Amino acid sequence: MRIVAIRSIVSPIRSAIANAYIDFSQMTASVVAVVTDQVVDGKPVIGFGFNSNGRYAQKGLLEERFIPRLQLADPQSLLDNDGLLSPAKCWAAMMKNEKPGGHGERSVAVGVLDMALWDAVAKAKRLPLWKLLADRYNGGQADARAWVYAAGGYYYPGKDLEQLQDEMKRYLDLGYSCVKMKIGGVPLADDLRRIEAVLRIVGKGERLAVDVNGRYELKEAIACGEAIAGYGLRWYEEPLDPLDYLAHAALATHYAPPLATGENLFSMQDARNLIRHGGLRPDRDILQFDPALSYGLVEYLRTLDMLRANGWSPRRCVPHGGHQFALNIAVGLGLGGNESYPQVFAPFGGFADDCPVEDSRVRLPDVPGIGFERKADLWAVMKPLAEG
Repeated sequence: MRIVAIRSIVSPIRSAIANAYIDFSQMTASVVAVVTDQVVDGKPVIGFGFNSNGRYAQKGLLEERFIPRLQLADPQSLLDNDGLLSPAKCWAAMMKNEKPGGHGERSVAVGVLDMALWDAVAKAKRLPLWKLLADRYNGGQADARAWVYAAGGYYYPGKDLEQLQDEMKRYLDLGYSCVKMKIGGVPLADDLRRIEAVLRIVGKGERLAVDVNGRYELKEAIACGEAIAGYGLRWYEEPLDPLDYLAHAALATHYAPPLATGENLFSMQDARNLIRHGGLRPDRDILQFDPALSYGLVEYLRTLDMLRANGWSPRRCVPHGGHQFALNIAVGLGLGGNESYPQVFAPFGGFADDCPVEDSRVRLPDVPGIGFERKADLWAVMKPLAEG
């Protein structure tokens, strides 16, 4: 199996929404196609990848460093014992001459290509990615369905409480029983009114999580925690700067209910620092590392090994991103679930068109690869790359 071409484009995911830190009006994503000489059912095997929302397209890094390294590598050095592409060996080739540390935007570029490589390998094996992962890394055990929640509740211009409630009603109508909303972008008193408005729709605190997107300083995070502790929320997400581990540890001494963080940590080493120094509790807290943003699945497997060595179950992992790649990983590796962005961040958010959500659970299609071809609006973006 050889790589014969790698194609890359930049695609917009613009939206008028905002969280407590950024708006998404200029957001972009990189999309790649890794074309191989492997033929299945008369067609060349092509793997596709893209980066999750929240980080911009990585055109420069992809075209100047990581794509050329794959193309210039000895083709034999990229193969596994079966003669197929080895994502781990491809990862090593991409990271050649990269210094350790500084896990910034390069982790996103590598993650885009890693996703495409796993898609190609699973297609070459004629297996869904979740099945491939379960067989290789989870004793053949895959979850029948994944738990998912609807992430929304963003700040729109002119959006009032009634509109926020209508949004949450739509998610319930789509089959979600758990939702998430943004806070931290307005004064706390206003956010408390927003939370209470949503609770009137979802009914129970355990059916609602809140997300600050790292906006608060420690005193603000403690004050908010004290104000929301009585609601019994599913979790209190990223209340502090993601790299301020000491502040997270301090907050955990004040806020007993579940905390969630990790979506803005992009390496096993950063995840390990969070576990060592962030005061998080493996019996209740949620880890949200996003494989697509953090050097891909090759690195995510290292992160899971690190977590197990430190007493954390994979079930405490609920990846950020709301995409099919993380969903396959959640099912195949026995994670705790996956984020979902219904009707947001199109066309990259969401799952296969023929896999509806029922009581916040979703099945994966039994098709080779990640399943992008079963999501019509996303496939419309990727198909031209397949055709060259």
